[in-house]
Amino acid sequence: MINKKVEIPVGNAPLCMETGFVAKQSDSSVWARMGDTIVLATAVGSKEAREEADFFPLSCDYREHISAAGKIPGGFFKREGRPNEREILVSRIIDRSIRPLFPENYLNEVQVIVNVLSADLENNPDVLSVNAAALALYSSSIPFQEPMACVRVGCIDDTYVVNPTFAQMEKSSLNMIVSATRGSIVMVEGEGSEISEDRFIKAVEFGHGEIKKILDAVKDFAAEKREVTAPVYDQSVVSAANQLISSRIMEAYSFPEKIDRENFYKSLGESFLAGYEDEEKKKEAKKVFSLLLKESIRKIILETGKRLDGRAPTEVRPIDCKVGLLPRTHGSALFTRGQTQCLASVTLGTSDDEQIIDGLHAESKKRFMLHYNFPPFSVGEVAFLRGTSRREIGHGALAERSLAGFIPEELSFPYTIRIVANILESNGSSSMATVCASSLALMDAGVPFNKHVAGVSLGIIQEKDKYILLTDIAGEEDHYGNLDLKLAGTSIGITGFQMDVKGAGLTTSIMKEALKQANGAKAGILEKMSASISSSRPEISVYAPRMLSLKINTDKIGLVIGPGGKMIKKIIEDTGADINIDDDGTVKIFSIDCKACEAAADIIKGLTEEPEVGRIYEGTVVKIMEFGAFVQFLPGKDGLVHISELAPQRVKKVEDVVKVGDKVKVKFIGMDDRGKVKLSRKQALNS
Repeated sequence: MINKKVEIPVGNAPLCMETGFVAKQSDSSVWARMGDTIVLATAVGSKEAREEADFFPLSCDYREHISAAGKIPGGFFKREGRPNEREILVSRIIDRSIRPLFPENYLNEVQVIVNVLSADLENNPDVLSVNAAALALYSSSIPFQEPMACVRVGCIDDTYVVNPTFAQMEKSSLNMIVSATRGSIVMVEGEGSEISEDRFIKAVEFGHGEIKKILDAVKDFAAEKREVTAPVYDQSVVSAANQLISSRIMEAYSFPEKIDRENFYKSLGESFLAGYEDEEKKKEAKKVFSLLLKESIRKIILETGKRLDGRAPTEVRPIDCKVGLLPRTHGSALFTRGQTQCLASVTLGTSDDEQIIDGLHAESKKRFMLHYNFPPFSVGEVAFLRGTSRREIGHGALAERSLAGFIPEELSFPYTIRIVANILESNGSSSMATVCASSLALMDAGVPFNKHVAGVSLGIIQEKDKYILLTDIAGEEDHYGNLDLKLAGTSIGITGFQMDVKGAGLTTSIMKEALKQANGAKAGILEKMSASISSSRPEISVYAPRMLSLKINTDKIGLVIGPGGKMIKKIIEDTGADINIDDDGTVKIFSIDCKACEAAADIIKGLTEEPEVGRIYEGTVVKIMEFGAFVQFLPGKDGLVHISELAPQRVKKVEDVVKVGDKVKVKFIGMDDRGKVKLSRKQALNS
C-alpha cells in the first residue's frame, strides 16, 4: 500500500486525503478530512472470482459513529445497530459512483467500508466519503479503471457553491451531488426548487470543473492493477448462439407485452441449451447465450430506432389516473403507466406521529414521510418478505425529496403526513410512478398542494458515438441500457433527480438532449394527472383528525399550562380536544370534532390575548368591593371598575349597579401606576 498525502483547495475547507496511514492490511485505505470532519475508507478485493457469479459482487457500507460528534447513542442499547436510512442512502451513493468504473467482466468480490470518525457538524461527510472510497480503490491493486471524484453543488443567490456547509445548504435552492471522471459524468443525485433544465446543466458543468481539480491532484496515486482476464469461450458455442439469436431476434417485436417477450427469450434459450448434454458445456453455453442476447437487443434498438414494445423513442406508455379508491385512508390514488402501477395512500396525523431522528446532529423531527414498498408479486416473482431493502429506501427517498418542497408549512397545515406507496406492478421506473401517484393522493387528501409533481425516466443505448435516447424506459431498455435518468418536477422546473450510468461515456451535451426530451414527456404526464384531479380537495377526510395551530408569546406558555398543568388540563376536559405546546410558542390543537378545536383555541387566545386600550369586552363580575367591582374580561385576566366608572350617574353603593356573576360590558382604559388593569362600564355604555 502506497503512502501519499494530498491537500486540495475545494470549497470552504481543503480536502485532505492520505493513503497508507492506517488500516494497512486492507488493499488500500484513505484517511480523508474536511474541516474537523474525518472519514476512513478501506477497500478490500478478493483475489479469486466468485464461482457462478453472473454480476459484479460489490458491497459498499457507510457508517456514522455517533461518538464522532461527541455523543452517546440514545435508547436502551448504547451502541450503534443496523444502519439507519441516511447511512443506507450514502452507501448507495458510494456504490452508484464507483460501480461503473470496474471492468465489465470483473467478478471478484470487492468490499468498500467507510466510517465517519469525527464530525464537525459543518462539513457533510457524504461527499467526503465518496472521494475517500474512490481514492482507496484507485490507489489499490483492485482493477478500478480510472480516478473518479465527487462534489456537492449548491446555489445561493443565483451563485453556484461547491461543497457548501450545512448552514449554507439551508439557504440553497439546489442540492446536487455529482460524481465524474475527467471525461464522463458517472452519477448525479439531488433536489431543487423547481430549477430549469439550463440551470441543472450549468450546475453539473460547474461541479465537473471542480471535480477535475481533485482528479489533477490525485493522478499520481495510481497503483499497479491486478490483471483481469477476459473469459474465453468455445467459438463453436459462440457461433451457434450467434446464428440462432440473429436469425430470430426480430421476432421479439411480435411480443409487445413484457411477460410474452420474456417467455420468447426463455424458449429461445431453452432450445439453444437443449443441444448441450455436458453440464460444464451447458454452463458455458448459458453465459454465451445471455451475453449475445444482450448485445443483439441493444443492436436492433440502436439500428432500427424501434422499441420492442412498439413505441417511438420519445413516446410515453398509456397513462391512467384514479383517485379516492380507498374509503378509509385520508387520501389515495392509483397511477398506472403501461405495466408499471403504484397505489399511494396518505395518512394525516398529529405532531405525536412525527418521526424522531437521532444521529450525528441534534435530535430532530420529521413531519413528512414517504415509504415505498416493492413486493415480489409486482414482477411476478416468489420471494420471502423480509425487512425494507436498500432499493426500497433509496426509491422512497427520491420520491420524497421530489415532493417535500410543496408540503405546506406546519403553522398553516399542522399535520404529520405519511405516504405509503405500494408498487402493484412493475416494468420500469416505479420510483417515478410513485411521485405521480403520491402527488395525486396528496390532492385527494386535501393537503394544500398547489401544483402537481410528475416523474419520468429516460435511458440511452450507446455504442461509441452512436446512441438513442429512450423516454419512459421499460424492461430490456432499463436492464441493458447505458443510462437511467429519473427526473421529477412541475411544469416550471425540476424538483428531484437521480442519474446512474453503466460504464463511462456520458457527456453534458448528451445530458442536455436527455433533459429536453424528459421535459417534454413530463408535460404530457402532468396534463393527464390534472385531468384526474387538478387541485386539492377543499376539505380533508372525515376520518382525519381536525387540527388547529396558533402561535403565542413564549412568556404566555406558563399561563396556558397553569400551575401543575391545572389550566391546560381544564381546557382539555372542558373541550375534549388534545393540546400540544412547543417551546417556540406553537400551540397545536387536535380532535375528531372541529368545534372542539375551535373552542379550545378561543380559550387559549383569550388567555394569551393582550388587552387593547379603548376596546370593549364582555366580562363577568367576580368580586365586589366598597370602591368598585372586579370584572374578568379575558380568561384568567380581570380588572377593576372603580365605583366612579360604574354608571353615568353618581353611584352610592356598588351593589346598586352590579352583583357577582353579572355579565357586563366594560372598556379597557389602561393601567394604573401599579400596573393594574383599569376598566370602565360607564364609557362602555356611552360607546
